[in-house]
Amino acid sequence: MTTPDAGSRLAYLGPDGTFTHEAALRWAQAPGAHGIGLEAVRTVAEVYDGVESGAFTHGVVAIESSVEGYVVPSLDAIVSAENVVAVDETFVEIAFDAFARPGATEQVTQVTSHPHGLAQCQSFVTGRDLLAVPAASNAAACRDVQAGQLALGPRICGELYGLQTVARGVEDFHGARTRFLLVTSRDVAARARPAALDGDAWRTMLAITPHATGPGVLARITQAFGALGVNLSSLITRPVKALEGRYVFIVTIDGAPWDTGVRGVLEGLLAAGDSLKTLGVLPARGELDGTVDAHRVPSGSVRVDASDAVLDRGLLWSPAVTDGVVGS
Repeated sequence: MTTPDAGSRLAYLGPDGTFTHEAALRWAQAPGAHGIGLEAVRTVAEVYDGVESGAFTHGVVAIESSVEGYVVPSLDAIVSAENVVAVDETFVEIAFDAFARPGATEQVTQVTSHPHGLAQCQSFVTGRDLLAVPAASNAAACRDVQAGQLALGPRICGELYGLQTVARGVEDFHGARTRFLLVTSRDVAARARPAALDGDAWRTMLAITPHATGPGVLARITQAFGALGVNLSSLITRPVKALEGRYVFIVTIDGAPWDTGVRGVLEGLLAAGDSLKTLGVLPARGELDGTVDAHRVPSGSVRVDASDAVLDRGLLWSPAVTDGVVGS
């Protein structure tokens, strides 16, 4: 794990008790870490803005949920921030308990949490026919819970805010995790880079903006990696703001920008006229290894050994025939 220097100031989405707070503690309490200050801020934007301006040396932000996918505001923020780059990551297991103010469990009609928390506890919310009230964070929901409400948050919030536990483990998917990034300024990341040239495994997040679009643009980009043997482990798109049909491709690859193959890909994309930006260079720890369990595949998916009828139902690849007329 990358350890911030002594005297570093780490900003995280507060208040105390958020999953982001838990992630921040991983770095602040890591072996060799000392003299690191944690500072809670009100919004994720404040984390990025503070690192961008130099008010904080580092920040901790959620970037991806194994249930809800990428945290889009956080992803967009690191794409648009000129001076912020990710240098490490950690994973926090996500479990929710339901809390109420002591003695205020009668006639509960509402439930409050961060929007991602509400989404990850849908069965509990709908099963009790509760009105969902979004909050700035899971911990803020617990801190500010009112009579007539339940708050969903990490177990630590019960003790932190003196709440009554109504139910434990109310999340829909047990074992879900959220990935958090440790971000810092590009200057700090550049100074630390020589220590990374030790043969360790790395993963890199890139933003690729093609200026010339049209048929084959995505194929050209992905083939550039395959041609030089660089593995793509993730690819998503985000719109170029206010431009219809124009996108930034955000990819995660196995390797570091200073690796020969990766640098060759980057040079080729630059030569093709694309704009590039490294969003993060992170130690690879194998969390993405392994195959997908069958029960995790989207319901209704088919494989090659399925019957013709099942394949046709899943893929819709045979034209409809009604009264002998195709497509009627």
